[in-house]
Amino acid sequence: MRRLGYGRYIAQGGDWGASVTTAMGKLWPRELIGVHLNLPVLFDAPLVGTPTAEEQKVLKQIADFQANGTAYSAVQRTSPETIGTALTDSPAGQAAWIYEKFGLWTDSDHNPESILSYDEMLDDIMLYWLPGTAASAGRLYAASFASAFIRHELDLPVGVTVFPKDIFTAPKIWGERTYHNLVYWNKAKHGGHFAAFEQPKIFTEELRKFARLVR
Repeated sequence: MRRLGYGRYIAQGGDWGASVTTAMGKLWPRELIGVHLNLPVLFDAPLVGTPTAEEQKVLKQIADFQANGTAYSAVQRTSPETIGTALTDSPAGQAAWIYEKFGLWTDSDHNPESILSYDEMLDDIMLYWLPGTAASAGRLYAASFASAFIRHELDLPVGVTVFPKDIFTAPKIWGERTYHNLVYWNKAKHGGHFAAFEQPKIFTEELRKFARLVR
């Protein structure tokens, strides 16, 4: 960003982007004035005493996801070339691999066509299919997953928007225990894991609300 000439900027991320953005916040280069996350890296829950009812609910979300929703991750972490070769060989396989997540992780009641058009979903799938990046996407998990989603305390201004159908919905108290300058926290009315894709208007307004507090 410095080489591109930006004297002030905000970083934003969810999923792997949340890991990257958190790492940027940990480094805190002088031009970075704040970070906004739509999936705060709080899987390693910062518990104090007996968990509240809200915390217990989220802990169950995390446990359920780890038990029933991480097969894709395990395959990519352990056999990225094998699954990558299979997906690169089959357009139907590549489409199914990603479409499944649109169904499971969007705020659509397992009907992603209700919020995303076929063209939008196919555009996303083609970003993997045309350049043949299934294996390299898997290698990201193999090389980095163990270290990418560790909770880090941050001191710079942080904003968080929790979308209701994300893979887990972190409670604000975890953010307060982790981000020492938490200036914005909000729960959106709609949206899931692919927040910017599903609900671009809500996502953009959330980012703008945070930006107004740190500009």
